[in-house]
Amino acid sequence: MVEAAQVRAARALIGWSQAKLAERAGVPVATINAFETGAPDPIANEAVYKIRIALESAGAVFLPKDDGGGIGVRLREALEGEYIGWNDLNASNDE
Repeated sequence: MVEAAQVRAARALIGWSQAKLAERAGVPVATINAFETGAPDPIANEAVYKIRIALESAGAVFLPKDDGGGIGVRLREALEGEYIGWNDLNASNDE
């Protein structure tokens, strides 16, 4: 599971606003804001999954907590081509 601090850091590394991430992940901006600020109401796992996939597709690599340190995020080279938003997935974009 990705943590709020990782999402904030990944957005900063990629240069995305909450609005851009929301657009790419196909979730409301309010969901991004609630997750990143630790809102008391839990965010649906599906929304967190969409957020993670959008950031990973843009080049974020989420690092888990390990024996040598805490969680983290770094960049890798982005996947080829433009990320297709969750709502835009359909048979017409199959390769």
